[in-house]
Order: sequence, then structure tokens, then C-alpha cells
Amino acid sequence: MSNLNVKFNSIGDKYVKKILENNLVGVTPPLLVDNSKNIIIEFSSPNIAKPFHLGHLRSTVIGNCISNVNTFLQNEVTKVNYLGDWGTQFGYIQLGIEMSNTDNMELQTDPIKTLYKVYVEANKLATCNPEIHERAKEIFKNLELGDSVNYNNWKTIKNFTAVELEKTYKRIGVVFDKYDWESLYTSKNINKMINLMEEMQLLTLDDVNRKVVSVSEERSIPIIKSDGTTLYLTRDIAAAIDRFEKNKFDAMYYVVDYSQSDHFSNLITILNKMKLPWVDRLKHVKFGRVHGMSTRKGTAVFLEDILNEAKEKMKQRQLATKTTKIPLNEMDVISDILGVSGIIIHNLKQNRMHNYEFNWNTMLDLKGDTGIKLQYTHCRLCSLKELSGATLVGECDPSLLKELQVDTLITLISQFDEVVLKCYEELEPCTLTIYLFHLSKAINLAFKNLRIKGESNDLGNQRLLLFHVAKITLAQGMKLLGLTPLEKM
Repeated sequence: MSNLNVKFNSIGDKYVKKILENNLVGVTPPLLVDNSKNIIIEFSSPNIAKPFHLGHLRSTVIGNCISNVNTFLQNEVTKVNYLGDWGTQFGYIQLGIEMSNTDNMELQTDPIKTLYKVYVEANKLATCNPEIHERAKEIFKNLELGDSVNYNNWKTIKNFTAVELEKTYKRIGVVFDKYDWESLYTSKNINKMINLMEEMQLLTLDDVNRKVVSVSEERSIPIIKSDGTTLYLTRDIAAAIDRFEKNKFDAMYYVVDYSQSDHFSNLITILNKMKLPWVDRLKHVKFGRVHGMSTRKGTAVFLEDILNEAKEKMKQRQLATKTTKIPLNEMDVISDILGVSGIIIHNLKQNRMHNYEFNWNTMLDLKGDTGIKLQYTHCRLCSLKELSGATLVGECDPSLLKELQVDTLITLISQFDEVVLKCYEELEPCTLTIYLFHLSKAINLAFKNLRIKGESNDLGNQRLLLFHVAKITLAQGMKLLGLTPLEKM
């Protein structure tokens, strides 16, 4: 690994002893001079009218990893999911529900797919009938003005969606500290912000009667539409101000793909024009696009479909493998964890800014650089004590650990802190992911050369200690990436 500089010379006895004995119980996080920072990380953030696509999935796993690393390093982290529940899209949803006679039972049973279906149907009708678009705009305008019927309908839709999303997030091991909604920042709720912008003489009317902020002679940024309703950017400005007033954060990260670069550039430009001193604490954590995704049923646009297919593929593979150690009653749970592991690592092993191809075969391969391989290595380490008959000792005898494979493993284990800090500083999960691939390969190579069974008790016990610390290090890294380490598969 180029940036880890693994050296294959014999390591000093004191160093071997220190590494193994210090990490016997668990991995102690490296100390940061400036830890205990208050960090807000906004990620995932799907739109309730549209499918949870692979861009949202990538945002979710990258944001979750960055959150885990910050928490591990003892920063105070708030994980925020900022859900799109506002805008003209709600008008389309409401019309679609009415035109298709969709009832609350259908909405509650499968809210995400049902909302998408009615939204698409209403949009199709709008292409043939411009009046539909005008009606959708009118519904949203009335909602922003506080219309009670529209408000109650919107609230029902929002609640059903939140419950369904939480189930899906739980399945991939992601728990948010806070759900924020665009609807928190309606026209009524952001009057204070708009008044401030007008007092600062930032707002002017353009030739189509929108309120805009001029940033140059050639360019202005719309803030309020001609009908008085807000824009996504308006609500993001209000959300940033609101979060700082309530949390006084040291940093706020927006984990959103690079196609939104102009949006966040406009956000920061306007906050700077408002002379807010904390603007430099905001950062857009960009990432590339995912291409080539399909399932047996065609294009998969819903995360649930992707997870179900990954689970089924792993289940069939487990059933077809003679060495499978999983009883049938545990097969579904283990297969789901393996499928999720494959999906997460396939995302995180890519450089954050790179586009990449979604490939089922590569993602779920046991032999490649995959989440499945990391789980396999961890399971082998978990079974070692029972199968070897050795005893885990708390004191290291370096004189019995002189092989080249020991040096490689000790060096990699000792570099865990360095890798985690690099991941933290660069907001780059692939640094940690690639390190774990190297650690996994070193562990599997050591399995071949450092036998335990059949060796003397002293030698076997020392080798078990080495593998035990390797297991603890691997497991900690997997957890930071968002995986649930398995003990058998």
C-alpha cells in the first residue's frame, strides 16, 4: 500500500509487545488536539416524491462512515437527514393521489413506492395538460400559506414516509440523530431571514418578478419565486442559519454528489453576502456518480429492491456452499448482513470523487476486495480459538513471534491510527477501506504460515494473541465503515 510504507524488516521486540498488549481488549482512538468539536453531518436526504436512488445510497454510506470516524475520535456528532417534503412536487403528489383514488391504507402499506407511482402519473398527465402543472403549483402555494386540508394531507404522507425510511436505514445499520424537513422553512417561517436580506438591500426584483440576489452584473440568484413561494436554495439558507443559531457548530458537512456544486456555491455566496462569520465552517463533501445499476426486474430505483437482491444472491451462494456454517433459521439474517456489507464496501472502496460502475459480481465476490471478503476473514479469526485449542494469553513473548508474516501484521496493526486520522482529515473513506483490504490479505497469508494447531502451547498461544489483536483491529475498522462484523458465515 503506497501511502502506508509497509516495511518487511524485523521489528523490535519491545514494539511487538507494546502493540499486542495495548490492543488486547480494544482499539484506543488516537487523541486529537482539537477533539470534542461540534460537528453536524447532513447526508442521505432523499426526496419523498422520488425513489431512493444510488446517489442517496452513496451519500448515506459515505456520510455514515465520516460520522463514525468523527465519533470514534470523540467529536460531538449530530447526524442529520434533511428530507425533501416541500415544493411543487407535493402538488403533483396530491393530484396523483386524488386522480388514482389512492387511500391511506395503500399509502401506509408501501408509502415510498406508492408516492412515486402517483407522482409519475400526475407528471405524465401534466405533459399533455398544462393545467395540471398550474393546479400543482396552486396546491403548493396554498400549503405554504397554511391551507389546513393540504397541510393535513401533507402531514399524513410525511409521517408514513418517515416510518418506512427508518426501517430501511435500520437494515443498513444507519441511525440518524435528527430528521430535518424542508417544510420547517416555509414562507411563513423564514420571514425573519427575508426581512434581514431586504434590510441589507440584498434583494431586488428581476424582469419576471422574482426576488433575487445579484452576485455580479451578469448573474443573479433567485430567492423567492414570482408567486411568493420559496425555492430549495431559500430553504437551505434558512436551515443553515437555524442550525447555527441552535447548535453553534464548529463544522457542518453536506454529503451530496458533485452535481450540486453550483447549489452549494450559491448557498455560501449568499451567506457571505449576509456577512455571517461562520460561513467558512460549511463544507460540501462531494462524491461521484454511480452507473450501470440493474436487477432481475430491470432498473432498480428503490433501495429496498437493491438490498433484497443482494440478500437473495448471498443466500443462494450460502446454500450452495458446502462449508456454510449457518443454520437455516439464521440464513436470512446472515445473508442480509453479507449483502449490505457488499453494497457498503463496493461504495466506499472507490475514491470519493470518482464515478464508478455498479457491478453485482464484483461487489459480492468472496475472493476480491469486497465486504464479503472482510466478513470471511473476520469469521475465520473468530473460529480460530475454538478450532486451535490454544489459550488467549495477556502477555506477549516476542521471542516466539519472529516470522516475516508477524512483522507485516504488526506493522499494519500499528498503522491503524494513522489511517483513521488520514480518513478523518481528508473525509475519504476509501483510505480506511483499502487499508482493511491490506490487513485482510496479511491475515490470510499469516493463516497459511503461522499454524497454531499441533504447535507447542507457548507458540500456539502467542500466535493466537497475534490473530486476536488482528481481529479486534479488523472489526473496529469494519464498524467505522458501517459494517456489522459476523462471527460465522
